[in-house]
Amino acid sequence: MIDKEKIRQLCAGRPVAIVGAGLVGAGWAVVYARAGLNVKMFDANAEITRNAMPLIADQLAGLQRHGLLDEAPAAVLARIAPVATLAEALDGVAYVQESVLERVDVKRQLMLDIDALAAPDLVVGSSTSGIPGSAFALGLAISPRVLIAHPVNPPYLVPVVELVASPETSTATVAFADALMQAVGQSVVHVRKEVEGFVLNRLQAVLLREAWALVQEGVATCEDVDKTVRDGLGWRWSFMGPFETIDLNAPGGVADYAQRLGALYQRIADARSHPEPWDAALISEVESQRREQLAHTDLAARRAWRDERLMEFAAARQRPAPAAP
Repeated sequence: MIDKEKIRQLCAGRPVAIVGAGLVGAGWAVVYARAGLNVKMFDANAEITRNAMPLIADQLAGLQRHGLLDEAPAAVLARIAPVATLAEALDGVAYVQESVLERVDVKRQLMLDIDALAAPDLVVGSSTSGIPGSAFALGLAISPRVLIAHPVNPPYLVPVVELVASPETSTATVAFADALMQAVGQSVVHVRKEVEGFVLNRLQAVLLREAWALVQEGVATCEDVDKTVRDGLGWRWSFMGPFETIDLNAPGGVADYAQRLGALYQRIADARSHPEPWDAALISEVESQRREQLAHTDLAARRAWRDERLMEFAAARQRPAPAAP
């Protein structure tokens, strides 16, 4: 739920900035503009910024179709202003969302550039998918005001955001980011120790590693693995997490579940050492199976289909629950 009064208190009328205008950055621009903030958007590649604007317009139109906007798409789009330089992007903003290339050297150079330009109270959130802040954001004047704010793509539809402090991040920065993310409608997870991949991608990594292994060993096809999640695990996981799922799956709750099935899961874990990365032959096999299901030329259309389904789901989640009998 968007809290515009809280946003006004936090940002005091100042805009926010997006640095890196690819899919993730453009998605963040929608999050902030939809919440009523003015957004300055910059990318070192001006063509990426230009391409982001029609993409954002399409996203806003989709949100309106599904009742997920409180105003006309044009009014939201008007709050997003492409700018030509990093200095212009940072001028007068309360917060900057970094969404540049997922490389330590690129992020470190950007931190150095921001450090040279930033106002003394500017807070910086990084969208990195798994690189701890200590790898690129230490030893600078801005370091106490930098943290990870990792979203799921697209963030305007999938609300979770992971906040991860570096050893130099101040508690005030974490508190500000927590309040801002909640005010713009995100669901905040606090990752309490720096760890590569944070929580979301560590969970996803385990599932993906087993999925690839099952295909490699001939246990199941890619489509059957996808069905197992899409038509099985995913139904519950769309509204419950793994701990609540197992808590409800045994008569006596989570301790009873652990007693009944803990040994099975331990045997499964012990059966996997995963010493090798996904090899070329396996990647080729998975690619071949996926292309049987979806041609390369249809990827963009299928992504649009995915976003439409996410919009339907987001709209359904916003509807009030029926009254208890």
